[in-house]
Amino acid sequence: MKIPSFHIGIVGGAGYTGGELLRILLHHPNTHISFIHSTSNAGKPVASVHADVLGETDLHFAKDISHEIDVLFLCVGHGEAKKFLAANKIPSHVRTIDLSQDFRYSDSKDWLYGLPELNRNRIVSASKEQINIANPGCFATCIQLALLPWAKAGLLPEEVHITGITGSTGAGQALSQTSHFSWRSSNLSVYKAFEHQHLREIRASVQTLQPNFDESRSIHFVPMRGNFTRGILASVYGKCPESQDVMRSLYKEYYAEHPFVHIAYGESDSEPDVKQVVNTNKCVLSVQKHGDMLHVVSVIDNLLKGASGQAVQNMNLLLGLPETAGLHLKASAF
Repeated sequence: MKIPSFHIGIVGGAGYTGGELLRILLHHPNTHISFIHSTSNAGKPVASVHADVLGETDLHFAKDISHEIDVLFLCVGHGEAKKFLAANKIPSHVRTIDLSQDFRYSDSKDWLYGLPELNRNRIVSASKEQINIANPGCFATCIQLALLPWAKAGLLPEEVHITGITGSTGAGQALSQTSHFSWRSSNLSVYKAFEHQHLREIRASVQTLQPNFDESRSIHFVPMRGNFTRGILASVYGKCPESQDVMRSLYKEYYAEHPFVHIAYGESDSEPDVKQVVNTNKCVLSVQKHGDMLHVVSVIDNLLKGASGQAVQNMNLLLGLPETAGLHLKASAF
């Protein structure tokens, strides 16, 4: 039987998410990369920017895009995706997957929020329609995966408290005062406390499962910058009347058919850590009761399940491929 092959275009291929997407798709069994677009690096070998792919590809960064593709990934900065699509008419047969936040809140019927653990059936059916995918944010993914089963059971309380810590790659490749090694090393800081932009998509998702989680209820989120390069850990807690066994069963049932979300063993010393998931498309969750509080810990790789890996997962669903195709990745345990 002939193995299907799909032609892929990447816009914004020089950044962190573009580089991760390149690494996945070079080894994906069903994809051929037609072009990697980068205005600032046009004409240069891709391996001159992403040195780890030396010997794996002879591709050069392209100045122009081709329409002879099946899927277009937009790995550009927030606000730039809309500008790109306004300036470049993309044929209707091409499915676009945007990794920025530009279309996550779109009311347009042409865009669908691409969290597979929430919208997998809709993403699969979108393959028959002219619908594009807005890839979720990294913190939003990590936190939503901790909340979805809780919300599906209608048990989210009046207040949910979240502390999250992310690696430096979550800030993007452009240098800033808080992304320099000399600032990040041996350091920790809070940013955008209670005002992080991903709160909007988190609330929208949980409301689809628990409609009474309206504006009268609160999600208190304090994000932090960590002194490591990649990964996110979110610590989520709130009051819950059900037992630990009941809640663990709810989580296992919700994620039973989702291949990338795993529930950690129930012992108190089995809390997940970031190294379990770095370099993978996995999310690992622990579900523990402490008195009347339910405590859920969620860990992901911000560049994979939080960005490029999830984008490929969405592509697989759109194209009718196995959801895990190209995503059997190896964790860095040490």
